[in-house]
Amino acid sequence: MEKTDGFGEELADFVRRVAELKAARSVSEGDLPTVLDAAIFELDHVADQLWPWYERVSSGTLPRTASGDRQEQHLLRAVFQQFPLPVALVDREAVVRRLNLSATSFTGVRSGHATGRPLTGLLAHADRAAFRSQAAAVARGEGDRSLTVHFQQRPSDPVHATLTAVRPSGEPHTTVLVVMQPGELGALHTATRHAVPATRIPDLAETTRHATLMDLLDEMTTTLLSAPRGDRETVLRQAAQVLHGAFADWVIADTVAGGMSRTAVLAPSPEEATALAAQDPATCPLVTETARTGSPSLQVRPEDPDAFGQDAQGAPVLVQANVTSLVCVPLVIGGPAQGVLTLFRCGPRRAFSMAEAKTLDTMSRHVSLAIAATP
Repeated sequence: MEKTDGFGEELADFVRRVAELKAARSVSEGDLPTVLDAAIFELDHVADQLWPWYERVSSGTLPRTASGDRQEQHLLRAVFQQFPLPVALVDREAVVRRLNLSATSFTGVRSGHATGRPLTGLLAHADRAAFRSQAAAVARGEGDRSLTVHFQQRPSDPVHATLTAVRPSGEPHTTVLVVMQPGELGALHTATRHAVPATRIPDLAETTRHATLMDLLDEMTTTLLSAPRGDRETVLRQAAQVLHGAFADWVIADTVAGGMSRTAVLAPSPEEATALAAQDPATCPLVTETARTGSPSLQVRPEDPDAFGQDAQGAPVLVQANVTSLVCVPLVIGGPAQGVLTLFRCGPRRAFSMAEAKTLDTMSRHVSLAIAATP
């Protein structure tokens, strides 16, 4: 039974990575060689590892794996306590088990938030499949690996990731130690400079962001009070115009009542807006789920590339737009949703915060009242 279970886990991992590679076909031409290398690597894995393993499982001669070494566990703890570079411990699916202090400073993600989430969620879409494939290979015991990746928030800065296998005592599977280094050697000490911060100097950044939200809320209220009462499409378009630009790179307004239809799309360019306006909102799982449940959704580094459906060429919208965070809110007042507002932020732009999502949720109720009001 253990032989069959181990082979089944490896096969399931392979199937998931192939699905990721299929989703990565829509990346730009410059990133395609990385995706192609990952695909070739997976084919080699099938020929060199999975097929011989299948034959051993069939013949009942699969060797037993050795138990974990306690010294490796002590070494891993020492690395996390003393290593000055960003270090992450992930499983065979690249899900974070632990981050050291330098890694939390380097990635900008708290350890408690990152634990249990895929490390690939921090990477650019073009690098995710390659990183997951290499992490799986290291976890299978095929040797250390090294590759260059790009973080979604800093796509122009290369990061060298070195992967090595460790087997802590008591763990059922081999885990992967990931050491991250900035592309330029002169920047290696960036993370350590911020690892143990001195007394924090207060600044006005938080106050400024709060004041900006209040200005946005005031502008939205003014727009809704002057909009034609009860005119659903006009109200939605004017509300979308308020949110577009300074607050979001993309604003998509969908009407739900009487059948789903796309009312407004504001994008970085008119061509992109026209392309997404032709999409049927019923094919967007995020929109349909928000309309059904009536609950807002905030996603930072969305893991599912198909969450907002696909464009006319079959490419995931979130990948094509390089979406790094999104907020989706329903327009509902005491009944079924009348519409859905979806906002994207892309590239290196700061992700939506909880405060911004809460403000948008408040504005969505005001928009709903303006839609439902009688002339």
